[in-house]
Amino acid sequence: MEEILKQDKSKSHKEFEKLLSKDLENRKFREGEITTGTVEEIGKKFVFIDLGLKSSGAIPIEEFKLTKEMDKIAVGTKVDVLLEKIENRDGEVVVSREKARRAKSWKRMEKAFENKEEVTGIILSKVKGGFAVSVDSCLCFLPGSQVDLRPLKNFDHLMKVPQTFECVKMDKKRGNIVLSRRAIMEKIRDKSRSELISKLKEGDVVQGVVKSIVDWGVFVDLAGVDSLLHITDISWSRINKPSELLSIGQQIKVKITKIENEKKKISVSMKHLVEDPYSKIINKYEVGKKYPAVVTKVQDYGCFAKLEDGLEGLIHQSELSWTKKNVHPGKILSTSQKIEVVLLEKNIDKRRLSLSFKNTTVNPWKKFAQGHKAGDECFATIKNTTTFGLFLTIKNSELDGMVHYKDLSWSEKESELSKYRKGQDVKCKILEINQENEKIRLGTKQLTEDPYNFFLQKKLGDVVTAIVDSATKNGIYVHVGNKNLSIFIKQNQLAKESINARPSRFTRGDRVDSMIIEKNNSKKTITLSIKALEEKQSKDVLKKYGSEASGGVLGELLGPLIKKKKSKK
Repeated sequence: MEEILKQDKSKSHKEFEKLLSKDLENRKFREGEITTGTVEEIGKKFVFIDLGLKSSGAIPIEEFKLTKEMDKIAVGTKVDVLLEKIENRDGEVVVSREKARRAKSWKRMEKAFENKEEVTGIILSKVKGGFAVSVDSCLCFLPGSQVDLRPLKNFDHLMKVPQTFECVKMDKKRGNIVLSRRAIMEKIRDKSRSELISKLKEGDVVQGVVKSIVDWGVFVDLAGVDSLLHITDISWSRINKPSELLSIGQQIKVKITKIENEKKKISVSMKHLVEDPYSKIINKYEVGKKYPAVVTKVQDYGCFAKLEDGLEGLIHQSELSWTKKNVHPGKILSTSQKIEVVLLEKNIDKRRLSLSFKNTTVNPWKKFAQGHKAGDECFATIKNTTTFGLFLTIKNSELDGMVHYKDLSWSEKESELSKYRKGQDVKCKILEINQENEKIRLGTKQLTEDPYNFFLQKKLGDVVTAIVDSATKNGIYVHVGNKNLSIFIKQNQLAKESINARPSRFTRGDRVDSMIIEKNNSKKTITLSIKALEEKQSKDVLKKYGSEASGGVLGELLGPLIKKKKSKK
């Protein structure tokens, strides 16, 4: 029995599968596909569509009103719809007119994207980063950077007006479509530019309109094609900003100076419409002569001065003043100031003039060199002190000189700088006048005789009398003849006997005899020794009295001599 039931069950199951498969094959409708139905009835809220199924599909009447299709449909009208479900829970057919329209639009957009075709849409509203655009029932995105060739401040004239776009990106998974209006405008511009460029040639004079102004030039519209008018091509004379002569919307006549077909760029000029005045007026001026001028511009490196309209030259910083070398040009000259200049050089090819302001006055360096020479004495005021010397302004002159610290004193010590202050008047001797390099070298020690001259005629072994200046732990400072020459006697050279070689036994003002044991004329150094003198004196006494008093001690031999010396005193 069970076997019979199993056989019957198996048989009936196979027959059902066959019938179901046959039914599915014969079906004309699939869910998710677009199919054509017939308007069966138009109600107040729904439009009923007959698809040949067991029930009719109901579509809200708003879906037809949004696209203004209500006037086009009637009972019996064929309509494309999207079959969402053949049968829902209630056994009804679910269809959508709007989704069918969107699906068709997406396919058309895909085709347009593949073929890079233009599409027409309406900008609905502004959103973050751009605009929402409706193209044939598809909601698309228009980035702000793709609205126009240049950034726009006002978009009102573009809203709710049919515009042409190019589909630049599609994402089917996310349902995103990105459009570009700029791409269409670039094509139109390039086409117009190519057509215009083909008709134009260098040297043509055309009419244009000032479209925009920047600091370095002006963009001129030539019948829909932009051209560049550089600031240097506006006028033969120098201008600071293009806005000084031109304004947006102004109609101007320009001459085409350059056409780049590959880059599709056009350069134009206004100044080339008239003859260059430079070649005419430049010949009126001679190098080396003085002319009136007006300062037009002050820069860090110098000043520009106008001789007349269309003729300007540069006064380099080095040509502003004979004496003020590290001063900003603005502290010497100012804009609009009337001055006199000397023409140094003119370059017609490069349209350059080199001018000099300082040459309108007598060269103070030349004047000073004519009235002074090395070895002359002068008075000067300390202008500034540095670690290496003094800068002074020479009296009855605008020139500065320098005294190196080694020329302050014969001691040639840096510590000598501490004796001088800013504003102090100092007597100096001119050591060198370098007119070419504009330098004057001064000295103060040269006002007195070199103290070392005292030792020039001296030789090693000579005895000199020194005066003690001060005593230290390691020796004593003395001077011989001139106080400016200080000499240090080391402790080990103070006495023959170590017990007497104490610096403390010497006081300021003591006179001591010492011997020259070292001498260097080139370096002007002297080494003195009291010890060496005592040793020599001992040898001389022994040499003189040693044979007459054999076996006698030095004290016994020197005793009579000391007494004899004291009696003479």
